[in-house]
Amino acid sequence: MQLYHKNKILKLDRPQVMGILNVTPDSFSDGGSFTQLDVALKQVDQMLGHGATIIDVGGESTRPGAAKVELSQELDRVVPIIEAIAERFDCWVSIDTSKAQVMTEAVAAGANLINDVRALQLPGALEAAATAQVPVCLMHMQGQPQTMQQAPQYDNVLLEVTAFFEQQVDRCVNAGIKREQIILDPGFGFGKTMEHNFSLVKHFAHFKQFNLPLLAGLSRKSMFEHLLAREVDERLAASLAGALLCAQQGAQIIRVHDVKETADVLKVLEATEQATIKIL
Repeated sequence: MQLYHKNKILKLDRPQVMGILNVTPDSFSDGGSFTQLDVALKQVDQMLGHGATIIDVGGESTRPGAAKVELSQELDRVVPIIEAIAERFDCWVSIDTSKAQVMTEAVAAGANLINDVRALQLPGALEAAATAQVPVCLMHMQGQPQTMQQAPQYDNVLLEVTAFFEQQVDRCVNAGIKREQIILDPGFGFGKTMEHNFSLVKHFAHFKQFNLPLLAGLSRKSMFEHLLAREVDERLAASLAGALLCAQQGAQIIRVHDVKETADVLKVLEATEQATIKIL
């Protein structure tokens, strides 16, 4: 299994680390930290050095209750940094957006992948992604960021997320997006209670039935706050545990803030899986 864009190929025979770069003032974990170009590029260099192969650039926070960002403002935030990354580094660049024009201009600036928490459901997004001819990540979210954590309910979260993926994959293929270029993300923390989130972790392997790349994004999520009463900067151990559990069940892309530590965990997993011993 692999992703491709122009002359770039991303092999998914082992889990890849997607490093988060939020160029926003209000993201839940690192808002305001990387709004300056030189600081952002330094962070990119560090994440790549620590083992990331994808840099996910976001210009609009999707944390619960986050304010909407105007199109022009989002473009001003993400296009210059994507251009700079593409010029300076040999890596995959992902644009984390739901807006069609941001997708188009980000890909023109050098992005290789579209990561959309709304699964290409905003006006024009599906057509923009199909025209861009890049891999796309479809995430499940119940509701919208402003209201999604106000008492989310499911009859069966696993089956409902599965049904959503079936519908959205068909929609993308019918629009001209190649099926093998679609990534699925169950959307931990997006319109889900703590119990819903941990049910999805427990049954993450269920989504392997699609035979498509799977992305897991649990890094520093509030599910760990509710379970452990830990603040954002105290959730590393929990985030690593979640990453490992999903990687063991087939996640090929792990989206994280803490690249170095996650890469170490994945190396331990890979070494363990490759170890051989004869049992007499």
